Amino acid sequence: MSLQDKATTFLELHRAGDPVVLPTVWDAWSATLAADAGFAGLTVGSHPVADALGRADNEGLTFDEVLGQVARITATVDLPVSVDIESGYGLEPARLVEGLVSVGAVGFNIEDTVHSQGGRLRSGQEHADLVGALRAASDAAGVHLVINARTDVFIKQTGPAESRVDLAVERLTLAAQAGADVLYPVGGHDADTWAQLAAALPLPVNAIAFPEQQTLADFAPLGVGRISFGPRLQGALGAYAGRLFAAWK
Repeated sequence: MSLQDKATTFLELHRAGDPVVLPTVWDAWSATLAADAGFAGLTVGSHPVADALGRADNEGLTFDEVLGQVARITATVDLPVSVDIESGYGLEPARLVEGLVSVGAVGFNIEDTVHSQGGRLRSGQEHADLVGALRAASDAAGVHLVINARTDVFIKQTGPAESRVDLAVERLTLAAQAGADVLYPVGGHDADTWAQLAAALPLPVNAIAFPEQQTLADFAPLGVGRISFGPRLQGALGAYAGRLFAAWK
């Protein structure tokens, strides 16, 4: 299957109300676990990759270091893989797309927190412009990389709490108009908030789940189109390992 065909297949997995579960992995071992379990695709998370390599999240790794880890994953499992590229490492869109394509990725997350500039939040239009530039670079590369546009207004507690849903919808709608395929209002939302976001946004919504506490049945009725775990799968496995270790002390 060509990379473009794999990207098309990946995009088609995103269906509102029938969400695809994309376990968030960090190396070839965790990717193999998820592939052997029968999942249709994977995400590579910045936080778990950083932890696995003994580095800090929030662009503590270079883009090339991330690509090296992704290359090991795509060489090991034959599944569509999406990559968290944080806020873009200060690189040009063409360089980001070129790197992702070179290691066989078919999608990516791009967030509106700029880690190289003190963690400031891009304006909604600024983030949309970046998404548009990444879409143009993807088109030029001949692969429709699936863009998952993320906003951090909830985790950064931007503005009054009662207005954050509206703010996230406003920002992510701009990203959708600029060429995003999936929208990611990241945060630990309750079911009503996920349902509200899914109903208000024009594209499939990426929800984040606790794999040891929740199930697919908790999310499917909410209208979301994609479920990932962020650092929570690695955290759950780490907690279980801690219990195993404790039994041997």
